[in-house]
This record gives sequence, structure tokens and C-alpha cells, in this order.
Amino acid sequence: MEQAVRLVDALESELLRRQTWTDLYEGYYRGDQPLKFASDEFRRFHGERYAGFADNWIQVVADSPVERLTNIGIQPYDETEADKESWRVAQVNGFEADSQLGFLGAVTAGRSFVLVWGDPDDDETPIVSFEDAGQAIVAYEPGSRTKRRAALKRWQDGDSVFATLYLPDEVWKFERPFTRMTKSPQESSVDEAFDGWSLRETATEKGVFPNPLGVVPMVELRNRPMLTGDPISDVAGVIAMQDAINMLWAHLFTASDSAAFPQKVLLGAERPVVPILDHNGQVVGEKAVDLAKLAVDKVLVFEGESAKIDEWSAANLNAFTDIIEVAVGHIAAQTRTPQHYLIGKMANLSGDALIAAETGLVQRTREKQLWFGQGLREMYALIALAQNNIAKAKALRAGRTLWTNPQFRSEAQLSDSLLKDAQMGFPFEWLAAQKGLTPQEIDDVLEMKKRQAAMDPIADLARGLTPEDSSNAYASGDSSPSGRGPASVRAPGNSVPARPVVAG
Repeated sequence: MEQAVRLVDALESELLRRQTWTDLYEGYYRGDQPLKFASDEFRRFHGERYAGFADNWIQVVADSPVERLTNIGIQPYDETEADKESWRVAQVNGFEADSQLGFLGAVTAGRSFVLVWGDPDDDETPIVSFEDAGQAIVAYEPGSRTKRRAALKRWQDGDSVFATLYLPDEVWKFERPFTRMTKSPQESSVDEAFDGWSLRETATEKGVFPNPLGVVPMVELRNRPMLTGDPISDVAGVIAMQDAINMLWAHLFTASDSAAFPQKVLLGAERPVVPILDHNGQVVGEKAVDLAKLAVDKVLVFEGESAKIDEWSAANLNAFTDIIEVAVGHIAAQTRTPQHYLIGKMANLSGDALIAAETGLVQRTREKQLWFGQGLREMYALIALAQNNIAKAKALRAGRTLWTNPQFRSEAQLSDSLLKDAQMGFPFEWLAAQKGLTPQEIDDVLEMKKRQAAMDPIADLARGLTPEDSSNAYASGDSSPSGRGPASVRAPGNSVPARPVVAG
């Protein structure tokens, strides 16, 4: 147990170090962005006024690839179809929705995790859960970026902190009291020494037990991984420019409050005063005019032979908005986010021009499919291991993750492209996958086609003819020229219809 506790402490220490950055990135994503100021004087006069303000572009940058990341299953190695059982288990665990949370967590914080474990109530359906980077960590073998040697999930619930340590051969469950930072760090460390980790044992679970999978059941989804060091968050590189944009908006608001309109200026006049009267109505003094009352009354008489009224021109606020637009353009270029996602201005662009404008985002999304696909293959393999299917797990580890096409097209563009592909000879199942159908939906459509062919085999055969076939059939008298479709399609030498052909 002592060795397990030391390992938990070491992993927890690294997890808390990472949490400093993950909390910052996730805060910026939510719009919790501390405002930066160009000078201490501006902070002193306007710091409270703009507290909590954020012109949040980071959320758009993080969301834009995630909305195009949709995993629809996995195809095992040396197989021609997607694995339906793996997809069933994933769907039971709410994979379609939770995977989006996992992808967003990885894009924002740089990494997220997937935990696979058996369900004691259902031996055939393992539990799959996506874990936040602030609560989970995986340790790898020295010199390897893929071989997992340990994993830790740590979370707080009420006045207790819980931790589960996953090793290839064992699983340890710990808990300890939550130490609040109401004391000095030295006093808190003394409390932790007395209130250290203890085994978490209840009537339904043991504190330590063998790992039936034989491997660490937690997988890391890394965003923009490096050969050495931590993976890179898509948010990290945008924070500096986001701070600059927020600061510029604060200056613009201040300028618009005091100098957005032309200002009247009085020159050469005596200081406007009003008399002070006693209870008998006698003048006993004078005082300056209440400017607040002047703003309401809008009437005042000025004295002075050289008194005249001049005007200050309004401030040019375009100087701020122009710089903000340039800063947003920098964010678009640095993150490969289309400018029309950020600036919101769209000219009369053609469909091809829009596709070209989104090329960077599409490629950025494909890169994430590659990086996240490595982790998802291992996730599907863990599902097979939890079902005690070792051979299938090996095939899934070497399989191919299936994704919807990250390139958005109009229905007309997509249909035209698929029609041309069909004329080139691409099979129906491939075309359906390009349209974005899941393997299950493709199976459903194929079944519908079979039922349709059974109800009207002649019409189905005619639909399968190429334009050249149709022309030849019409020239030979096999089609009716009335426009009502084929009169009959006969097999050579027979008077009965030919055997129906099912496309795909």
C-alpha cells in the first residue's frame, strides 16, 4: 500500500500542476477573462467599470473544429465493414454527445481522457466515460508515448477527496479529508500528513482488487501532441490577442462615453456663479453653478466681454475598431479559423470561394481526427477486452476510425459531387458514407432499397441503368418513347422480366 500511496501522491502533484493551466484555458473559453490594462492610471479609474467584460473569440476558435468532429465507429483491421458491436456499446454510453465534450475538452485544455470499465450489472456492455483533464492523468513507460503504466482519477465530493489508481494488474481506491487553504501551506502539509490517503472500502466495493483487463483502462486524447512536452491547447496561443482585444474595447467604451460627440467649449467667460441668500433674501455670498442642474436645465447666462463658444470635434472611434478587426484577423490566421466565422462579414462569394476559405479549418479538423483517432482505437480495443474478446481487441487497435466528412457543402454541391462519383463507378455504400450516414444508417438504407426493389423490380432495374444503357435500350425499342418509363425489360430470349438488380 505504501508504494501505491506514493504513486498517487506523485500523479496528484503533476495533476495539480496541470490544473493551473487547464483552469485558465477553460475559464477563457467560458469568457472568464481578467481584463488587462495599458496603464496603471486607466486601471485605477476604469478597472471596476469593465470588470467581467469579455469579447470572447476563444469560444469560436475552439468550437469551430469540434462541430466538425463526429466519430461514427471503427472498422477492424482486415475487415470491410464497421464493427456494429463496438458502436452499440458506445451508443449505450451516450457516445455521440459525450465524445463532443471529450473533443472540446482536449481542444481547450490540450488533452482529455476516456475510461473504460466493466459494468457489474451488464457483462456485455462496458462503461465508457470521458474524463476532464483536471481530474485524470496517465503515466507512460519511460521512453514511450503510448505504453501506459498507470492512471489516476481524482475528484472532490463534499468534504472528501477521492482517488482511483489504475495499474495493469491492480486497482486501488483511496479517499482522504479535503484540506481547505485556510492555513499556511506548512500547516496544511501537516494536516495532510495526519489525514493522508486511506483505502475506500464500502459494502459494495473493495479498496484494492485485481484488474481483469490486464492493461491500464484509461486512454489520453491529445490535441496537437509534441515529440516532447505537453500537447498544445488551441486556446493557449489566442489568450494574448484576446487580452489585447478586450483592452481595446475598454478604451473604445471610455472614448465613446466622453468624446463620441462634438463637445461645446466656453472661452473667455467669467466663472458662472449664483448668489447665496440668507433668510431675509440678502446676498451673503456666491457659489459655483451646479453642473448637474445645468445639464438638466440646459440654460445658463455667461458674463464676459470676450466670451465665446467653440467646439471640440468628436473622437474617431474607427481607430479602435480598425485595430480590433486586424487583431481578429490575426486570430483567424494563427488558428486557421475562417474569417467569416469571426468577423461576421460575408461578401457575395461563390460556393467554391467559401470552400476555399474553409480549407484551413478542414485540414485542422482532419489533423484532430488523426490525433484523436489514435486514442479512440485504443478505447474500442478496451471495450473488446472488457468483453473478454482479445482477438477482436488486437484487430481494433490496428483498425480505422470512421468520421463524417469535415468539409461542409450545400446539398446541391454534395449531390452533384456524389452523382459524378457514382458515374465513375463508386459503390453505393461509399457514396452514403460520404453523405455523412453512419454505418447503421447505411444498413437501414440498403434494407430499404431491398424492400423497394422487391415491390417494383423493373423500375429498380431501370434506375440502375447508365445513361448510355438507357439510350441503347430506347434505340432497340425496349423503352417507351412516351416518357412514361420503360415498357419492358426482358432477358435475352425470354418473355419474362429479367432478374431484378439491386444497386449497391
